[in-house]
Amino acid sequence: MRIQILGTGCPKCRKLTANTEEAIKRAGVEAEIEKVTNVAEIAKFGVAFTPALVIDGEVKASGRIPGPEEIGAWMGEV
Repeated sequence: MRIQILGTGCPKCRKLTANTEEAIKRAGVEAEIEKVTNVAEIAKFGVAFTPALVIDGEVKASGRIPGPEEIGAWMGEV
């Protein structure tokens, strides 16, 4: 599973990364986390607000910080 965190590295981006890492740990799945900080690359996803979470190429959240439970549910859908 490939998970991308889109954002410039602000505190909200770091919180989303922590929540994602917690969700992966709880779910016990193999996942690669990639941080995308380049604004041009972020724009390719059609995201207007960061932080954003992308799981296997699909934008799951933008402009907010979902909790580990919500992220874990998305991982179960894949």
